[in-house]
Amino acid sequence: MTSEIPIVTETRYNRQDVLRILHLNTRQLSSWERVGLIPSRDDYSFEELGQLRALRDLQMHAAKTPASQAHTSNTHASKPRARITARSIRASIDAMQRVAGMRNPLLESSAVRRGSHLAFRIGGALVDPLTQQLAFDFDASSGSRLEIVRTGDSWAQQMAEMQEMFLRAVQLEERSETVQQAVMLYDAILAVQPDHAPSLINLGTIQYNLRRFEQAEKLYRRATVADPEYALAFFDLGNVLDEMQQLDEATEAYQRAVALVPQYADAHYNLALAYERQGMKRRALRHWLAYVRLDPVGPWASHARDQAKKILKTEKLSIVSRRGRLVRAG
Repeated sequence: MTSEIPIVTETRYNRQDVLRILHLNTRQLSSWERVGLIPSRDDYSFEELGQLRALRDLQMHAAKTPASQAHTSNTHASKPRARITARSIRASIDAMQRVAGMRNPLLESSAVRRGSHLAFRIGGALVDPLTQQLAFDFDASSGSRLEIVRTGDSWAQQMAEMQEMFLRAVQLEERSETVQQAVMLYDAILAVQPDHAPSLINLGTIQYNLRRFEQAEKLYRRATVADPEYALAFFDLGNVLDEMQQLDEATEAYQRAVALVPQYADAHYNLALAYERQGMKRRALRHWLAYVRLDPVGPWASHARDQAKKILKTEKLSIVSRRGRLVRAG
């Protein structure tokens, strides 16, 4: 006697089921479909229901305290929390798919708010895919170890130990009394892997904070060579060049950061400042407006709006209408 093997069919949820289970409204669901966060369809799989739940939770908790900010950036004073839109979520997910090779970052990792976009928590690290920046949000461990490579270690073991050392160095940077230990760890990492861009950047930031700008510049430049796609390296290079009054080169560095990551709001802000200081108000205008679009809430956005208004009021700007006729702007 043989028993029949039951056929397992995938559970599907229609739109009304989804709206009821997740307490969503039709407009919210349609906005996610419109930007491509989820496919537009009449029924959804269990996996898609999980993705919808993750999206709902991200926007439901928008008012909560943001995740820890990465420690590898020099920027103007920290800004208040910005809103997050469906388009910015989509940009973060697309970037994470490229950076980490994930099919569905919302389900394969834990997404958290970082300003106006997302970072993804993987094994204790927060990955910001738009800037390829790492942040860490767990308690620092004591002690430091400088050995990395031992005879017989596999490549994977070496990489794992280097990552552990990097995490410890980032934590040690947080306290002034342990900064020198962090420097030793970064130096040890670079002795084995001279092109480890995150270590170069963090070591550069330590020198920057000590106002050793020439040393910081060298480290940031090494980071840009080690990883020419690392927007943060160019942003930080721009900051130190600005401090050294090398405004033309600082502008080029900010331009590179914006070209690599068009959504990099802080780079737009600093680039606008650099253009204004060079008297290039029309060029500055574009980046003030870009900053406001990317980070529309808070004092920095207010300052950017004010600067844009001043430029529009004082500059005799012209735009071309669709019919080819020149008209005055503002």
